[in-house]
Amino acid sequence: MEILTSAYDLVIGYIVPFLFVLTIVVFFHELGHFLVARWCNVKVDAFSVGFGREIIGRNDRHGTRWKLCLIPLGGYVKFAGDDNAASVPDRDRIAAMSDVERRTAFVAKPVWQRAAVVAAGPIANFILAIVIFAAIFMTFGQVVTTPVVEEVRPQSAAERGGLKAGDLILSVDGREIATFTDLQRIVSVSADVPLHMQVEREGKTIDLTVTPEFQELKDRFGNVQRIGLLGVSRSPKPEDLVHVTYGPLEAVAQGAKETFYVASRTVDYIWGVISGREAADQLGGPIRVAQISGQVATQGIVPLLSLAAVLSISIGLINLMPIPMLDGGHLVYYLAEAVRGRPLSEGVQDIGFRIGLGIVLLLMVFATWNDVLHIARL
Repeated sequence: MEILTSAYDLVIGYIVPFLFVLTIVVFFHELGHFLVARWCNVKVDAFSVGFGREIIGRNDRHGTRWKLCLIPLGGYVKFAGDDNAASVPDRDRIAAMSDVERRTAFVAKPVWQRAAVVAAGPIANFILAIVIFAAIFMTFGQVVTTPVVEEVRPQSAAERGGLKAGDLILSVDGREIATFTDLQRIVSVSADVPLHMQVEREGKTIDLTVTPEFQELKDRFGNVQRIGLLGVSRSPKPEDLVHVTYGPLEAVAQGAKETFYVASRTVDYIWGVISGREAADQLGGPIRVAQISGQVATQGIVPLLSLAAVLSISIGLINLMPIPMLDGGHLVYYLAEAVRGRPLSEGVQDIGFRIGLGIVLLLMVFATWNDVLHIARL
């Protein structure tokens, strides 16, 4: 009985939220490719959510096979003339095409149309994130705290920098601080970086330089975050808590702002890993996503939707990496074609695809290994 209960908890607590989040993100990514392909009159052979054996599917009037497959860890759109899900050209099939078939083949389209089709997937991910955030802001609004320092912890970075209880943070490095969250976001990514602050104290404006400390924090689920900390707390007073509501246009603007923040933070982290400034152990794969999905699902539908938005941004950015097999790699090929006036040779493209496949597989193995180590540490 305990085994059945554990299996039920695993399915309902982790697998269902994981599939919910991943399916939304994958579907919209592939839908971006699909819609722009249709706009460019490219024949789409298949639209798949998942890989492997087909579970269920149907053909539409344009000849596209819409299907749900057994392995729910991604998806693809397969165009006429493609050899596989990564849009590697099937040169034998292309050579055997009639003139009529060739007119709707992806490989025969002008380079700008092929680039537009490929870029549409990641762009759809960013649009999805903006829509999700905007819907949350418009429906539920946002509770924000004014950036007033309630308490300064002894021997903290804030105390050493001269911050005092009651200070109102006006700006950090020239950026206006409207809420306590604005302050947290800047500080969290600025460990050991001197920050120039303007604060209002007893009606006067004071300039300070404060250097956040690098610290590791664990959340209630055991996930580790490496961030910068000042050592201050926000004001709990009702007059410092503001519930902000947004109209449709304001919500979209806030959604775009939130999407840009998540994207820029992700890019900063990836660059930090490449440059050796950040640890790579925070890179996670499907196991980590499933674990976080289950944890977030316990907090309600809004946090789960927010996770879907964040994951959508991450997938959009990953697909833009200039690695053959990914969308970014295809865009590099098309850029080279546009500059040279002709495509790269088949041999060069094939070598690139093989190298890209190797890199993608190594990244998957590395991320999965990180997931295993992360679970072992809990």
